[in-house]
Amino acid sequence: MKETDLYSTGDRKPSLEQGMLELFRGRKGDVISGEELGSALKVSRTAVWKHVKNLLTQGYRIESIPSRGYRFVAAPDVLTALELTSGLQTKRIGCQITSVHETESTNLLAFRLADSSAREGTVVIAEVQTGGKGRLGRHWESPPEVNLYCSVILRPPMSPVRAPQLTFLSAVAVARAIEEVARLQPKIKWPNDILLNGHKVAGLLNEMSAETDTIHCVVLGIGVNINMLREQFPSDLRQPATSLLLEKGIPVNRVDFTRALLTSLDVLYDDYLSHGFPAIREEWLSRSTVLGRTVRVSFGNGETEGVVTGVDNDGALLLARGDGAPERVLAGDVTIL
Repeated sequence: MKETDLYSTGDRKPSLEQGMLELFRGRKGDVISGEELGSALKVSRTAVWKHVKNLLTQGYRIESIPSRGYRFVAAPDVLTALELTSGLQTKRIGCQITSVHETESTNLLAFRLADSSAREGTVVIAEVQTGGKGRLGRHWESPPEVNLYCSVILRPPMSPVRAPQLTFLSAVAVARAIEEVARLQPKIKWPNDILLNGHKVAGLLNEMSAETDTIHCVVLGIGVNINMLREQFPSDLRQPATSLLLEKGIPVNRVDFTRALLTSLDVLYDDYLSHGFPAIREEWLSRSTVLGRTVRVSFGNGETEGVVTGVDNDGALLLARGDGAPERVLAGDVTIL
């Protein structure tokens, strides 16, 4: 596995550069003297200039105004731990953020961190995945610096049989973030696809490490096509795909979207731990593109057809077949008829 440009923050203890960014954002447009920055951060003016230079090398635009100080102009649209942590107000999700420029798979890196006792809520984000994967081992196209590829480590106090419920939770979180930031109306296709106008814009791959009755960790893998262009999609896709940019017509700020997603996950997970699955399931069903529709589900060498009547506590799709008999489907590919 190859990881480059590793950057990690944890425990919400701000670094000097994070503290500097908070000061700049709190005084948007103002010129702040080096003396004031140094006093607030408890460092020398020489150290202030050093950290300003570090921020400049990371793509931040900060003006140096002779005899007056510094003015913050703009932040880069980069998914780094430094940028994402600034302003993030969550309880669990994002307690630590590890960002890399390139990795084989954020899920693989997250499992490695989980095995090293990473805290619940740790987030792994990459700009590039060389071996991204989707459900059933399918390849997930991961062009650099246009999308979101992230994984979240959870350690829920529940039995492994309930873990599929977390797929529904993460799907609702992605849908909420799309609505909030892009102002679009996504739908969810069972079990883990997020659609816009019938085209796939996001996918989920949740994986688990567990024993018979104990979960060691669940890794929520989330991929969202944010600013991907039409020519960046492979020609052999199994189903039509899109991006937020293509649907909205203008680029979407990836940092804003990621912060919104982490916040939605945090709120939903806290509610799930307190109140269980019913509210999550109801919101998922309200966004479902298959509820009440006649579908064909293909699995292995077989298939079945019926009208979707809901999902159960295990995340199984509930069908009413043509002869009226109920059927419960745990896995498969759904086609709306």
